[in-house]
Amino acid sequence: MTSLRFHIRFPENKIKEPIIYQIGHEFKVVTNVRRADVRETTGWMDLELTGETEEIERAIDGIRTKGCVVDPIELNVVE
Repeated sequence: MTSLRFHIRFPENKIKEPIIYQIGHEFKVVTNVRRADVRETTGWMDLELTGETEEIERAIDGIRTKGCVVDPIELNVVE
């Protein structure tokens, strides 16, 4: 299993959607919110995903498809 971290930015129209919950059910990944700041009009989250590499890639594509911006956090470390 692999653990990778990503920085996710949510546009205003996606703030109230349960995107991370959905990703955890749609894909075989474990989600772990490391840090977040969500407000009325914008939000961001540092998210750790654990699972098989291919499934993590599919989950990230799913988050992007839902309208969020996803960037890898450099120096991903398995703890």
